[in-house]
Amino acid sequence: MKALALLLTLTAIAFAEAVKDREGAVRKDRATMENDARWIYGDFERGFAEAKRTGKPLLVTLRCVPCLSCAGIDASVLEDASLAPLHDQFICVRLIDANAIDLARFQFDYDLSFSTLFFNGDGTIYGRYGSWKHQRDPKEKTVDGYKRALEAALAVHRDYPANKAALAGKQGMAIPFKTPVEIPSLSIKYKVNLDWEGKVVGSCVHCHMVGEAIRTSYRDKGQAIPEMWVYPQPAPETLGLTLAPEQIAHVEAVAVGSIAALAGVQAGDDLVSVAGQPLVSVADVSWALHRAPDAGKIAAVVKRGGAERAVSLDLPAGWRSKSDISRRVGTWGMRGMALGGLKLEDLPPGMRKERGLSPDDLALFAAGVGQYGKHGAAKKAGFLKEDVIVEVGGMKKRATEGELIGWLIARHKAGEKVKTTVLRGDKRVELMLPIQ
Repeated sequence: MKALALLLTLTAIAFAEAVKDREGAVRKDRATMENDARWIYGDFERGFAEAKRTGKPLLVTLRCVPCLSCAGIDASVLEDASLAPLHDQFICVRLIDANAIDLARFQFDYDLSFSTLFFNGDGTIYGRYGSWKHQRDPKEKTVDGYKRALEAALAVHRDYPANKAALAGKQGMAIPFKTPVEIPSLSIKYKVNLDWEGKVVGSCVHCHMVGEAIRTSYRDKGQAIPEMWVYPQPAPETLGLTLAPEQIAHVEAVAVGSIAALAGVQAGDDLVSVAGQPLVSVADVSWALHRAPDAGKIAAVVKRGGAERAVSLDLPAGWRSKSDISRRVGTWGMRGMALGGLKLEDLPPGMRKERGLSPDDLALFAAGVGQYGKHGAAKKAGFLKEDVIVEVGGMKKRATEGELIGWLIARHKAGEKVKTTVLRGDKRVELMLPIQ
């Protein structure tokens, strides 16, 4: 049991690892890039103006420099000579903070530390690129998927504006804030401009903070957090799809009995469109799912053996909760809301058997217990590392940490306490889980 706790703790630490000299890294990036011949540094409005003037499409990368995740692909995008002929066909903008981004236009997977959006100069979004493969491995430098996204975005641009109707679903949703620094939980600390004369890193709104602040804005008003914000940008695996990360949307495998399998999608297929939207990358699939209904059907087109065929993906109620949010930075805030700062992991089969638990029982192992602030609430309530949660508020059936988080957030408001039973050694202990 201790070995499992140590492994999970080390995994979490590695995922959140940052460069040693955060201030130095940000200042070096500015010194290196602000006068670069290709990249417009920190000014997306200038990028839109140049795209309008030249007729070229606009490419905007957003990079969290202090974060080690995606460091490999970021370096390749800036240095790989094979990308130059493609980059030359775009107006290229590099952003290293999210303080002043226009939230009506810049909607993407905020939990990634490197993302790219492709636009027309008039603001129409062509597509999105982001890679969880690179997010999880800072040494991963491959750019094949990024290159294919560039090529696909150029193809969309060549067809514009004849294809404008097909791009409607790619556009941003209504959000009641113009910029991140207008969201209440961020406005109290951050300003539009970075503090280059002081501690610049401390003045930076990181992309993941945007999603966290939007969720908090609902919670602080006593409103339900929409499921799409609890389970943002669902991975294709939520449908049972494994897509090749270095292709646009090539199906490597389909899980038996999954939503995709029931729709007739097969390994070897290429997804051409989802919800009517043409795809430039795997991230576009996640965006289409982000915009999908909480229950209902969405159309897709697959290419198989050179021929295209339509399929219908039937999304049952609660499908979003099957999305794995355990590795998302933004989930830490929800752990504070719903779990009092606990980090939970489903107990493996062998350990379930040892504890007398069936495969269908709730059995979430406390791999970590937060120490401070909202993330220390569970500790104050008596929860300990290595406790195994077997019942929460009457829920006893097997669930992932993400499913439990969504279930609790939907049913309980801040300030409530939920009766919880844990296994501690060979004893059952009853505690009250604080909801915040």
